[in-house]
Amino acid sequence: MDTLILRDDRFLTHDPGPGHPESARRLQAIHDDLDAHGIPGTRTAGTRAATRDELARIHDPGHVDRIAATAGVDRVQLDPDTATSRGSYEAALHGAGAVLRATEAVAGGDSHGAFALVRPPGHHAESDAAMGFCLFNNVAVAAAHAVTELGLSRVLVLDPDVHHGNGTQRSFYSRRDVLYVSSHRYPFYPGTGWFDERGDGNGEGYTLNLPLPPGMGDADFYYLYREVVGPVVHEYRPELLLVSAGFDTWMNDPLGGMAVTAEGYAAMFGLFRDWAEIHCPGRLVYALEGGYDPPGLASGVRAALEVTAGARSAPEGVDRAVSADAEAIGGRARDALSPYWKSLR
Repeated sequence: MDTLILRDDRFLTHDPGPGHPESARRLQAIHDDLDAHGIPGTRTAGTRAATRDELARIHDPGHVDRIAATAGVDRVQLDPDTATSRGSYEAALHGAGAVLRATEAVAGGDSHGAFALVRPPGHHAESDAAMGFCLFNNVAVAAAHAVTELGLSRVLVLDPDVHHGNGTQRSFYSRRDVLYVSSHRYPFYPGTGWFDERGDGNGEGYTLNLPLPPGMGDADFYYLYREVVGPVVHEYRPELLLVSAGFDTWMNDPLGGMAVTAEGYAAMFGLFRDWAEIHCPGRLVYALEGGYDPPGLASGVRAALEVTAGARSAPEGVDRAVSADAEAIGGRARDALSPYWKSLR
């Protein structure tokens, strides 16, 4: 089966303001690249709108109402970084709905992996607040749907965006039916995601954070996901992988300060594909998050799609040395999570 690419021109109508880094040109660069050079083993589909009930599994009704009230209004400033335009509410509804449709497609065996090319992004959105360019938490809404409607009991959310997904973490912090894993620059916006944030109550041990200094590159990310995250994934045995696919770790990203290349993305997303093939073949969904250098964003999306669709082989490692910082972070993460995961002891 083909890997599904979900596209919708509604996402281009969301305009957070002049000079804003989260502009439509990000997504247009991806569209232009895919239109110019199609990827074998993929097919394109449209989206649907998320329903109010689907959003309400994550978001308070008041928050949904606040975002709905922006429809048709030229500009509403929701926080210092986050604003809407006339088309933003419709774009956000279809952004969440696109990830829902992708999740339903892979869970139902209608596609072998899927990439929802959405904006606005989602992983910072809290239950009751928009923040960090995000209106609705697309991946969290899909994870909750997978548990509630699709009957899954072990959903893995991977978040390699350069920013910590505070909204996604908080959505499942006391649950173990969703395991949340994030690698992110720290200290950095939004200020969360330290090693000791491991979940609480029934979810204690089901949040895994990898806070990173700036400048981390291909070998560092590959090492941490393979050696620290990988053992937990295999012990957890996920029934679905949802990836908050941020590409602001790109070497030339104006916001991120990291050093990942296209080869690094191919290696990292190849790991994600391999984990899905072992535990839940074909049940792998990517949802676009950050990435603010349009050529780098298009390059990262292409790498993820090509390795997932089998159009290129994922590198088995990267030809660079792992930094001492990455090894130290791996050790601290193992120490923090080893009481909960035998594979890390």
